[in-house]
Amino acid sequence: MDSAWVVLSLAGLITGFSKFSVGGMGLLILPIVMVVFPGPAALAVILPLYIVTDIMAVFSYKAKIAWSVLARFLPLAFLGMYLASHFLANIDQDQFVRFLGVMIIAMILLGLYLDYRPTPFMRKPLAAYSMGFLGGIVTMMANAAGPLFSLFLLEQKLKKETYVSTRAWGFFIINMIKLPFYLSLGLLTVESTKASLYALPGLFIGAFVGYHFLKKINPVQFKWFVRIMSAIAALKLFWEA
Repeated sequence: MDSAWVVLSLAGLITGFSKFSVGGMGLLILPIVMVVFPGPAALAVILPLYIVTDIMAVFSYKAKIAWSVLARFLPLAFLGMYLASHFLANIDQDQFVRFLGVMIIAMILLGLYLDYRPTPFMRKPLAAYSMGFLGGIVTMMANAAGPLFSLFLLEQKLKKETYVSTRAWGFFIINMIKLPFYLSLGLLTVESTKASLYALPGLFIGAFVGYHFLKKINPVQFKWFVRIMSAIAALKLFWEA
């Protein structure tokens, strides 16, 4: 269990750091946990960690939530989650690993595209629904819909406090809805929850470090570091599959 404890502590550290700093590290967390929990089982180990950080976030940001924005995004997200749950129920471990690798590469390419292209179309209702649907699929399959959700929210031209609060509550609602899906799939179990507990000390340390060192991080350099590490993780998944 020593190696599992190290891996889970690292995953918790990255989860807490990402949530309370510049974000964007979700693509790294699942491949790390899959070192000791191969396949979809890793999804259920990560989910309680996200819910803990979500609860911390929503207690910090309780005002100025743009519920009308969430009302455009969440319904199709729930549909995407529902369809993705059926997909998860009917694929084997190798297929899941390949799909995850493709998803990571797709998220990296989307980020590169958005670095150089304006996205005013995101303010149109169709874009909101499409991002919600895709985000629902990605969050169920990889717990990494942050780039899609953030892309949609950024283009709503919300004030900073409203953006942060809306984002925090949106993730909290989405992750809570995932609980019954993972339970019905047999992924979320007593054993997976016990494994999540091993990651909690690292999560709180990561949250503390991320919160206090946010101003010292160069976001551009950090973003490229995460992209490179995520690409390496995706290539590793393809190799293993």
